[in-house]
Amino acid sequence: MDARAPVFGTLYRVIIGVPPSPSANRQLAWLSLAMFLGMTLWFSATAANAPIADEFHLTSAETAWLTMAVQGGFVIGTLVSAIFNLPDVFSARRLFMIGCVAGAAANALLVRAGGASELIGLRAATGAALACVYPPGMKVAAGWFERRRGMALGVLIGALTVGSAFPHLLAALSAAVAWRTMMIAASSLAIAGGIIVATLVGDGPYVTRSAPFDPGAVFRVFAERGTRLATLGYLGHMWELYSVWTWIAAYATTSLGLGSGLIRSSPEGSALAFVTIASGAAGSVAAGRLADRVGQARIAAWAMLASAGCCLGAGFVFRAPLAALAVFAAVWGVAVVADSAQLSALVARHSPRDHVGTALTVQTCAGFLLTMVSIRLLPVVADAVGWQWTFVALAPGPFLGALALRGLREPV
Repeated sequence: MDARAPVFGTLYRVIIGVPPSPSANRQLAWLSLAMFLGMTLWFSATAANAPIADEFHLTSAETAWLTMAVQGGFVIGTLVSAIFNLPDVFSARRLFMIGCVAGAAANALLVRAGGASELIGLRAATGAALACVYPPGMKVAAGWFERRRGMALGVLIGALTVGSAFPHLLAALSAAVAWRTMMIAASSLAIAGGIIVATLVGDGPYVTRSAPFDPGAVFRVFAERGTRLATLGYLGHMWELYSVWTWIAAYATTSLGLGSGLIRSSPEGSALAFVTIASGAAGSVAAGRLADRVGQARIAAWAMLASAGCCLGAGFVFRAPLAALAVFAAVWGVAVVADSAQLSALVARHSPRDHVGTALTVQTCAGFLLTMVSIRLLPVVADAVGWQWTFVALAPGPFLGALALRGLREPV
């Protein structure tokens, strides 16, 4: 038999749109790559805040709304998705592909924007599209794993963090890269992610593929105490996560004495932001592997306590040398996201099998709605007390989230 036959057979199936013979690990690898590519849209404009604000003469408030618009759009998108049970009624893979393409289109249109209102509107549209990428992607991953679900979602969230960090890497490597070039690059990567899910990823055996529309599903999935507690933990986690990811570059730039304010950044600040976000991938994967043995609630609580400590510690490393800041950023980056996948895995475990997608969507909707408050709060605090002690305002979130998880004592 020709040894090349399996290769040609796989290529043929990809070309005609039929996924290759499924393997859970292989499917997770393709899905994680697609998540990485799709989520480059999230921070594409945030990484380019300074040149965009300079060109359009944005005020501090407009710059803050440019950042928060993605969160706002995502909340609206997840709310609509949850109300209509979209990830459970329709194919989660198709929603993922549609979200990638729609988000890429909205993001690419930024290069033709004429003012602040159009910029903010397009970023909100990008966030709404990503509501069809993130929660459906978690449902697809959960469908391929049952006993190792914590590990699988950890890998997937790790890919999400690297994708979110990638625009900061571009900004750090070359301040000369035009922001419009960054937008087109991010949109191209997102389209590639959609194509991968459409052609190489299939549906797993552990989650029901579709369910009839149920207007009461949102309330039914949270009738379980475990789902409610995991969601409360997730809210504490989200109070901190995206505020750290959004403002760490401004903190680092000010700490290094290279500027101050919301729209001031530097290659060093962008590099520290990349380290903070991207290091979360290692934390997410490691936590996932450990959680399947030790317990998802326990690992999530430990991670939140560690990240709460980093919120307090940020003030003490302020003005430290770049190398010391980089080490601190890596530790914080690992801790701040290590709990994310485990909290989603807990919700998936406690939810009705035919509405896992709806439960995950409601969870992320509530979490990202809360991020809009903390993201807007931090620059106000920074104006009042300076960036050195600003992150202290985030510490209560993960601390209270860990407290909520004490009610979950689940078998490993």
